[in-house]
Amino acid sequence: MASFSKSKSQYHVRSISLPCRSHPSTVRIEEELNKLKSWEASPTPNGERICDALRGLGELYMSMDDLLKLTLTQQALSLHQQEEWIDGLLDGSLRLLDVCGIIRDLMSQLKEHVRDLQSTLRRRKDDSSTKISISKFLSFRKDIKKNAMKLIATMKQIEKRTGGSLLVGLDHHFSSVIRVLREAVVATTSIFHLLLLFLSVPTKRSLVSRLLHTETVAYEGQRVNMNELQSATFALHALWTCGSSEGDWKLLAQNRLEYLETSIEAIENCLGLSFRSMIRARASLLNVVSL
Repeated sequence: MASFSKSKSQYHVRSISLPCRSHPSTVRIEEELNKLKSWEASPTPNGERICDALRGLGELYMSMDDLLKLTLTQQALSLHQQEEWIDGLLDGSLRLLDVCGIIRDLMSQLKEHVRDLQSTLRRRKDDSSTKISISKFLSFRKDIKKNAMKLIATMKQIEKRTGGSLLVGLDHHFSSVIRVLREAVVATTSIFHLLLLFLSVPTKRSLVSRLLHTETVAYEGQRVNMNELQSATFALHALWTCGSSEGDWKLLAQNRLEYLETSIEAIENCLGLSFRSMIRARASLLNVVSL
């Protein structure tokens, strides 16, 4: 996991400084981008933080959609339809939608695993059945980490593709639009990286063993800076170790899974809103270059 954690520093929303007399729409996008700086990946991002970041991302794309519908923007971009900047942005927007779609699928699969575990615990099956369900859940978490690494590599490629050359000697509004669109790509990869970190940060067995000797901390996972997924995983590790006959650990696992399911559903809703905003902005960009 070390390489994954180190890569987070590469995904940050950069503050931009537009030329003087920029259009109000580009200025508004600049403000949205600067707000998103506060949502850079933390060691253990939680559901609330991610939802706030995704809502900010949705607002960013709505502002971009407004910018792309301006007559001034359409006139500026129509003069450069074949330029590398446009091709890079079109390709990047499509690939980011693909990444978003994959993350949505991962969230949906995670929710199904959580619900299966809840169902198993409610049915009061024996320890072997509980351990089988927990094993499937932990195996899926490993698959998520592998997928996250692939998506990180994809987003690096997207940033490189959309970076393009320097914007020198071009129409002022055109260069401003390209600049904020490029920065929006950086913002999107940063927020998606935050979400992937949420899904991938492990709960170390050594930490579980240590906390099993500290009942208060075990019941309040946030005291060791766990997010909802880590906290639920901790409870499942504890249940595996102590056995389902231990009612307190079983109750803890049920509570943590319920809390995790609520967080997943909230993230899914916010991710869906961002996804739809991204689609609208891409459609507006396609409309502009097809004029």
